[in-house]
Amino acid sequence: MDNEAKIAVVHRYVEAFEKADLDIIRDIYAEDAVVEDPVGSEPHVGLAAILGFYEGALASGAKLELTGDVRCAGNTVAFPFKVIMPGMEIAPIDVFEFDDQGKVRSMKAYWG
Repeated sequence: MDNEAKIAVVHRYVEAFEKADLDIIRDIYAEDAVVEDPVGSEPHVGLAAILGFYEGALASGAKLELTGDVRCAGNTVAFPFKVIMPGMEIAPIDVFEFDDQGKVRSMKAYWG
């Protein structure tokens, strides 16, 4: 998977929040993916659990805004952004690790 494809997945992730589109989330994650958001919390394991997590996030009205460049290394990307929600804003850095099919197999959110 080349860097352009990895960066495109990050932009699709931001788009999922802009459109509140759970199908985009379903499309970018692997069936056996793990999401740890934030790092240190109980991980969401498997696509069904991940979709449940994001269903709540999308329903909250959260929007994402990239605040810096997407950085690629090996089969991972890291990207800084803002989560903007009514009454709250956080500035995490997320790290996606991709499998051989170009799906996200691991996401870790490092909250600011």
